[in-house]
Amino acid sequence: MGFLGCCGAIRESQCMLLLFFIIVLIVFIAEVAGAVVVLAFSSVARDLIQKLGDEAVKNIKQDYGKNSEVTTLWNETMTKLKCCGFYNYTDFTDSQFVNTTQRYPTPCCKNSTCTYNNATVSDVSGCLNSLVTFIKDNSVVLGAVGLGIAVLEVSDTHVITEIRRLSYGQLLLTAQALKYGQPLFLL
Repeated sequence: MGFLGCCGAIRESQCMLLLFFIIVLIVFIAEVAGAVVVLAFSSVARDLIQKLGDEAVKNIKQDYGKNSEVTTLWNETMTKLKCCGFYNYTDFTDSQFVNTTQRYPTPCCKNSTCTYNNATVSDVSGCLNSLVTFIKDNSVVLGAVGLGIAVLEVSDTHVITEIRRLSYGQLLLTAQALKYGQPLFLL
């Protein structure tokens, strides 16, 4: 997409610049629409997370301990977020891992041997709660990053419309003025 904008500017192609502008505008509108949907339809998001959770638990029961990639992914996630399973330790109950080893994953317990009794007593929260807490704690940063991206996209469209307006000769004079520190208003 960036190539389309740069190439259109260099070749002074109105068509390429207009296409770049339209693509950036569509992406921006999609981002705004996504944010509105998330804010306005939080119950739909909650249902989506519930379905995701059901799939995550199903994945744990089938593949944890059996598939090394799934096991590593869950272990890393649980260790980093200091959580156990998607909802809690019960996600591992009746899983192939627990049925084979008679133990729960180490992050599910606060002491070294993680049996059913220790997992119950440890009361380690699920990764969903940890993830929600992380998002709430960092919502300002996440919002600022999103806003920064939106500002960049809007400024992209402004720059492209200005480039379309200027001729190649004007662009060269402007570039030379900037290079040699001359004021632009004298051009």
